[in-house]
This record gives sequence, C-alpha cells and structure tokens, in this order.
Amino acid sequence: MHFDHVGERLLKQMKLIALVGSLRRESVNRRLALTMKERYRGKFELEIADIGSLPYYDQDVEDNPPSSVLALKDKISNADGVLIVTPEYNWSVPGVLKNALDWLSRGDRVLIGKPVLTAGASPGMYGTLRGQLHLREILTSPGIQAVTLPPAGNEIAIAQASQKFGEGEIGLVDERTLNHMDVVVDRFLGLIGKH
Repeated sequence: MHFDHVGERLLKQMKLIALVGSLRRESVNRRLALTMKERYRGKFELEIADIGSLPYYDQDVEDNPPSSVLALKDKISNADGVLIVTPEYNWSVPGVLKNALDWLSRGDRVLIGKPVLTAGASPGMYGTLRGQLHLREILTSPGIQAVTLPPAGNEIAIAQASQKFGEGEIGLVDERTLNHMDVVVDRFLGLIGKH
C-alpha cells in the first residue's frame, strides 16, 4: 500500500498553491509568482489563489466559514506545498495575507505540517527581509505550524526589484537571482518529498 502511494505520487506532477500578499495587478510580487509558475512548470503546477475575495476573519463564523474560505482550505489541503510571496508593509506582511493566514489557522488547520516556501520582492535594499521574518514567526504559531526550510541561505528576498525585472507579466530576468531561486526551489521540493 505504501509503495502504491509513492508510485502514484511519482507519476503525478506536484501541485503548489501560491498566496500572493499584493492585490495590485502589476505587483512585482505577483510577477515573481508568475515567473516561478512559468520557470518551474516542468517540476510542479502552481496555482495562484485569490485571497482578495476572502471576507475579514470573523470568529463568529469560523465553525461555518464562507465558501471562499472553504475553497481556499480545500486547495491547500490537496496541495503538496504552499508558496507565499509577500511584499513588506511597515516591516510586516500585508493585511490581506494576514487575514488569509488567520482563516487558515482556525477550524480545519490545513497548514499544520504543510511545507511552505516564502519569497518576496521590493524596490528597496532589503528585499522584504523584515516582512518575511515576521511571516516566519506567524508560520510557527500553534494554529499554523507550517514546515519551512531554515532561513540561512534559503531566502528569496529580491532587493532593488526594478533592476531585476524586465517587461511583461512574468518579468524576472536577473540571472544571478534566478540561479539562486533555482537552488532554493530544488531544496524546497526536497523538503516536500520528505513530508
């Protein structure tokens, strides 16, 4: 039975769900997620979830959440891993992303034990490092308990993004950044393989 399960997993392509913390259509973080979707399409299928349609978290309805919350939980539950791409707002994550994580931490806690990779891009010098540090703290909370790579050497924190993204929807063109991202993504896929 265990062998059959492993065999099935090898035959099907990995499925990842992306949560993008910026709602802006031309967001550099959305473009980063789209770059990853295109670049690694031979390694996994990446679906970008719509977290902008989620209502504000409300404890009064957490036991009977809205359909948009149930749909997101279902997608994450059935995914092999989660990619969270976040801008940095006031040294933290955007409210829309925190709202999604609050919903995911209640009721069916679908992120517990789920491999999660964080990434982010910004026009500034630090490439969302503070926001991602805060995000990592959130990911260790009791209702989430996601599994992540150790931070040292595994950061996808793209600084001075305007110099590293070209034209078009996908856009990340900086070869050094892409090579680093390739290494981190391969490590993350290895982490998924262990879980």
